[in-house]
Amino acid sequence: MEDLVLNWDLGTGGLLLLAAASIALLLVLIMTFKIHAFLALMITSLLTAVAAGIPFDRLIAAIQFGFNPTLGSVMLLVALGAMLGRMIETSGGARVLTDRLIARFGEQRAGMAVGVASLLMGFPIFFDAGLVVMLPIIYAVSRRLGGSLLSVAFPAALAFSAMHIFVPPHPGPVSASAILGADVGLVLILGLVVALPVWYLVGVLFGGWVGRKYHVDVPSILDGSREDHDEMESNPSFGKIIVLLVLPLVLILLNTGLNMYAATTADPDAFKAEPVIALLRTLGETPIALLITVLVSFWLLGWGMGKKGSLLDKIADSALGPIASVVLVTGAGGMFGGVLRVTGIGDAIAESLNSVGMPVIVAAFLISLIVRIAQGSATVALTTAASLMAGVVIDGGFNPVETAAIVLATAAGSVGFSHVNDSGFWLVSKFFGLDVKTTLKTWTVAQGLMAIIGFAISFAIYLVGGMFG
Repeated sequence: MEDLVLNWDLGTGGLLLLAAASIALLLVLIMTFKIHAFLALMITSLLTAVAAGIPFDRLIAAIQFGFNPTLGSVMLLVALGAMLGRMIETSGGARVLTDRLIARFGEQRAGMAVGVASLLMGFPIFFDAGLVVMLPIIYAVSRRLGGSLLSVAFPAALAFSAMHIFVPPHPGPVSASAILGADVGLVLILGLVVALPVWYLVGVLFGGWVGRKYHVDVPSILDGSREDHDEMESNPSFGKIIVLLVLPLVLILLNTGLNMYAATTADPDAFKAEPVIALLRTLGETPIALLITVLVSFWLLGWGMGKKGSLLDKIADSALGPIASVVLVTGAGGMFGGVLRVTGIGDAIAESLNSVGMPVIVAAFLISLIVRIAQGSATVALTTAASLMAGVVIDGGFNPVETAAIVLATAAGSVGFSHVNDSGFWLVSKFFGLDVKTTLKTWTVAQGLMAIIGFAISFAIYLVGGMFG
């Protein structure tokens, strides 16, 4: 959409006012008039595009700009994850794993165990894919423990979020490291120094408070019918369920490891193009890894247990209907954020803040945070802030620790205060069965705390690095 020319120039102030008005309109449509979130997001996106001066003959292109890529990526992951979750749940596998977790860690620590498992899985797996894979376990543990779903769901979800934001090989910190000239290995080590306390303080402590404050029942989105349960029930072994959870992790780690090794070779593109390497990397692409895992689940929990193909087809098909709303609303969240990006609000805000003349690490954090709040995409916020600060950082004489700290501070800003223009906000809202108001009170606040605490730790690393660098 870079070739799009708006009918008028609103300026930074006008764009800020437009963004605020569009978010307010969206909240009114959903919370006051009870319009379905998908319709409300589409209406608001269209009106925002018109108000921004996007020509009428480009309106569809403008709303597709954010909708199509978001829908394309989310749909594959959520659909495959839902099928895997339904297979694990209807076979009794989720109950088997829950019983083992509680026997091993006790009821008081079972939720923590799910959170720690999510941290480990979150190292190579993206936030949305990891969350979908862990959903049947989160639901099963929550049902067994009783109380609010959020007591188990928040530590797990925020574990994936912390790893995704701060730790390579996730694309955000990797791209920011490349733009700012930071050592990726050092960013990985220091990223863990930031991510782990952020997860504990926000995911475990704040998440525990959220679970006590807001009672949320486990959604039925992954539940099959009683008939499906009776036909599929096989009480699979603990080992089979672990295989199904670890398999995508191993495949994606394979892809990650090969990509990281390629970066150390003289010709990375030639290494990646070698037929065997290309095949192995393809097997580790997240949608392919999940597809392979779903097929393996059909064998381990179905065909290999004497279940008929027609039953497995029924189970897989029944998983897709309930997630249609999740996928469409998430895609529409990407649509709204995309429209705001097309207006140029992120660039306008970033350029204005960049001219203020504050300390580099503070400027990088604030630019990333405000761009994130304004247009929704963490990746866009991170790369925008990093690109604007690149010249100052590269020419500023910062030592490797200080540079890595600036990368992490920028990443911290990019996670801050996820709300209605962020597709991830809607993914959490739908999967956790939360209304918009409760999601704002819980998830938005949690993401804001992650940003603030993450910046504080990054700033401390920056100061220590300056003393000893």
